[in-house]
Amino acid sequence: MRVYLPLRMSTKTYQDAVAALNSLQSNYANIMAIRQSGDRKNQMNIWEMQEWSRRIGYSTANFDRLNVVHITGTKGKGSTAAFTSSILQMYKDKLPKIGLYTSPHLRCVRERIRINGDPISEDKFAKYFFEVWDSLDSTSSSLDKFPHMVTGSKPGYFKYLTLLSFYIFMQEGCNCCVYEVGVGGEYDSTNIIEHPKACGVSLLGIDHTFMLGDTIEEIAWNKGGIFKKGSPAFTVPDQPVAGYKVLQERAKERHTTLQVCPIYSQLKNVNLGIAGDFQIVNASLATSLASQALNSMALLDEPVAMNPDAELPKPFIDGLLNTKWEGRCQTLQRSNNTWYIDGAHTKDSIEAASKWFKDTVKSSSRKTVLIFNQQSRDAQALLANLYDTIYPDVKFDEVYFTTNVTWKSGKYSSDLISMNTSKEQVEKLEVQLNLAKKWSFLDPKATTHVTADIESAIEKIEQNNQSVNIFVTGSLHLVGGLLVVFDGQNN
Repeated sequence: MRVYLPLRMSTKTYQDAVAALNSLQSNYANIMAIRQSGDRKNQMNIWEMQEWSRRIGYSTANFDRLNVVHITGTKGKGSTAAFTSSILQMYKDKLPKIGLYTSPHLRCVRERIRINGDPISEDKFAKYFFEVWDSLDSTSSSLDKFPHMVTGSKPGYFKYLTLLSFYIFMQEGCNCCVYEVGVGGEYDSTNIIEHPKACGVSLLGIDHTFMLGDTIEEIAWNKGGIFKKGSPAFTVPDQPVAGYKVLQERAKERHTTLQVCPIYSQLKNVNLGIAGDFQIVNASLATSLASQALNSMALLDEPVAMNPDAELPKPFIDGLLNTKWEGRCQTLQRSNNTWYIDGAHTKDSIEAASKWFKDTVKSSSRKTVLIFNQQSRDAQALLANLYDTIYPDVKFDEVYFTTNVTWKSGKYSSDLISMNTSKEQVEKLEVQLNLAKKWSFLDPKATTHVTADIESAIEKIEQNNQSVNIFVTGSLHLVGGLLVVFDGQNN
């Protein structure tokens, strides 16, 4: 039975919803305190999400109707989710509505909640956002079990969006939904799904150590937490040996199977919708996940064979060709300049993106420019990874280090406001000045620039009359701000 909350007579807008959502962000001081205390997510995170779901009218068992494909990993989970969603959309005669939940967003928060590849509309986002908001205001929890969940309290930013995604997909009657894990898996707010149709783990690496642990084994344990009894799990070849061993153990604990997907030979001759040679691995994982989901819903007679030489159904090829995923190995032409954009922000992803850029432009005679930022991770280590991957095949003539502030006015686009970075550090350009110093050491011949905002960096580059290749990387927040400036959406 589908649950509908009473319609609200309200004039609240999408911008009202974004403002309310931003109020749920944790500030920088709180986040640093949690990191320093070593306090990590635990089972209470899942119990809270179950309770928040009850308060908006659903039990977590209701979400089985969404026929979820659940995906985690360190590198490539977002691309895998996009590929999987696109394949499933090719079966629209049987599955007219495919939901996709991912994070973070680039331009606008609505991108996190998509139906048939399109972000939910502003009107629907606002409508559903305040239905959930008002429902939480008008319901209560047992203070013995949840002493902090008093009437009117709300989950944090990511939890709220996860809750909202379930509500939207249920209200919209989605037939199948692809969920990308936020962080980890075991205690991630998406992990209230009880019976996913398939689970996937993209390439593992070291990231979010303050939440997941310092070793590949601890990280793999967290990622394997999405495995469920009877829900087949799939992963990619070439996982770190220690991490793969833990994934196998987790699958056994959860009474399910874990299979390593092949790299499908047929995809070597396919121009995948997301650029980059490494995307064939993510496309192969998506093929296995979509195949399992379709078979479990009786829409494929049998899953695609786990064989590199297996022939893939035409809808699978079409789905992989038509996948669109901005900010990942994306090329844009503006006037005489070519922009190469990738929001890579881990060691593995920055090396993969840098290799893509190098292989694409190394025979070009154009001037080459880098725009880089990473505000919260070890930015200097990432910059060194980038340098080691690209040099000496490609050398940058100019390098720009900017904050993630969108506009010259000093303001962020409302969808890109982030309270979890140090305002003082941003205003003093501490990270950017240190990165400029680091780059001058790595390559003394390059000209370095520090800008207080993304708009200024773009303007300085575009003042040049000659054709330039520009590589933008280090942060999805940077890439999102760049795309907003390109769109001219100064709000």
